Amino acid sequence: MQTLLLLHGAIGSVQQMQPLVKELGERYKIHTLNFSGHGGREFADETFSIKLFADDVIAFLKDHNIDKVSIFGYSMGGYVGMYMAKHYPDKLDKVITLATKYHWDKTTAEKEAKMLDPEKMQAKIPAFAAILQERHTPEDWKKVVAATAEMMLALGNDNTIQQTDYSSILHPCLIMLGDRDKMVSLGETVTTYKALPNGSLCILPATPHPIEQIDTVLLASMIKQFLQ
Repeated sequence: MQTLLLLHGAIGSVQQMQPLVKELGERYKIHTLNFSGHGGREFADETFSIKLFADDVIAFLKDHNIDKVSIFGYSMGGYVGMYMAKHYPDKLDKVITLATKYHWDKTTAEKEAKMLDPEKMQAKIPAFAAILQERHTPEDWKKVVAATAEMMLALGNDNTIQQTDYSSILHPCLIMLGDRDKMVSLGETVTTYKALPNGSLCILPATPHPIEQIDTVLLASMIKQFLQ
């Protein structure tokens, strides 16, 4: 039975991965983890970064005696998966990403970070703020959001994975994007796919960015097809 690790997105948690766990659990040995500061997990001493979250994965694999794993990463989780493929290639088998933003520059980062203002979120979208509060308790959801915004700004100043890095990632990679994703562009997704020596591209129909709105059965079907 293949081992598959599911990685959540920014300001997310393992809770969002449960529908996919249900769809894939009979065929694969599924693992999930909360990144530092997420899902009630204690914050690390250092600031949020892709490297920090990759270190979380490395520690998880060591603690569970997992030598090699395939990764499905949603949004930021996919970026972490690609970072793993670049810097810890011996730990990964295959990489699958969905709704992952690969292109970061100062303008892009400022635009995304602007939407992650905890006080404005609580005032303008209180229902979502309440979800975040429940998702990250006992940690402070506002701290999670603010730390994520800081990480995005840092990515804008120095993209952790440069476009030239993808040509050195030799793992089979499936790059997926929803056709209605308003955060991630088709252009950056195709550019990354083309740079990967063993990349495959999949565009999911009628699919927006939020994972809660994704057809889990369709997504699981594409994952199974790629991993077989």
